[in-house]
Amino acid sequence: MMRLGLIVPFYNHEHAIRQTIAGLKPYGLECWLVDDGSDARCGPVLEALASEERSWLRLIRCPVNRGKGIAVLEGFTAAYAAGCTHALQIDADGQHDTADIPKFLARAAELPHAAVLGHPVYDETMPPGRRAAHALTNFMVLLQTGGRHIVDPQCGFRVYPVAPALEVAARADRMAFDIEIAVRLVWAGVPIVNVPTGVRYLARAAGGTSHFRPVRDNVTITLLHTRLLFQSVRWHLGVARRRRLTA
Repeated sequence: MMRLGLIVPFYNHEHAIRQTIAGLKPYGLECWLVDDGSDARCGPVLEALASEERSWLRLIRCPVNRGKGIAVLEGFTAAYAAGCTHALQIDADGQHDTADIPKFLARAAELPHAAVLGHPVYDETMPPGRRAAHALTNFMVLLQTGGRHIVDPQCGFRVYPVAPALEVAARADRMAFDIEIAVRLVWAGVPIVNVPTGVRYLARAAGGTSHFRPVRDNVTITLLHTRLLFQSVRWHLGVARRRRLTA
């Protein structure tokens, strides 16, 4: 039986988090809000929110900032321990449209073994430089997975089957995590469903802040792509071998 929970990785989005949580509340799902070592100013906001929404919101506080990937994995672990088979991940900054959640849940119910990945439709707030970097990442992922299985590997709005998500052992942190886990799910044979969803880049209307650091994060993502590209050779060879055996 499918049981779904919500995971919200959080880092210094104290101005946007109330709106995000308010958008999640109507769905009646248990939620794990994972604070990834945010600044002290966020503590009172998160503690008050956890107290007000104690019937469904669980706050996990990490003492130091270790990156989005670690925060999401903490959420997976907690959700799995609570009996969840699936977890909907959504960013805390308000850039994702919570009104699209029923679309994601419907596709997950239709294909419970699949990962349902958001395919963002950006508005005019996305800078041209980020568009170019985004396109390059999409191309690299196409090479790594042997096809356009993943329309957008960087969107943080997804439904994961929790057990496979934990088993693939993605270890990239920060902005690279969403890319790596999506690629490794394809390698693990998990079906991918892509769902279009509107995104407000930087979530300015909701008081959101982007934590993307062009130099640091682009270097991290470049190193990740290099590692995944080399590792994908073995996966491609395995796919070719299985095709020959079944021909």
